[in-house]
Amino acid sequence: MFGLFKKKSEKEKLYEKYNKLTQEAFNLSTSNRKLSDQKTAEAEAIMKKIEAL
Repeated sequence: MFGLFKKKSEKEKLYEKYNKLTQEAFNLSTSNRKLSDQKTAEAEAIMKKIEAL
């Protein structure tokens, strides 16, 4: 209840984006390998940003 108005940190936002991209990459892996690889590369770039924080 007290966390209702708590703002998300930059790290939490990046984790959410990373998880979303990895899920999209997984879903695309069966239909379009090129797009899947693109999403995976984007997710890796975000993970590097997370590690830098």
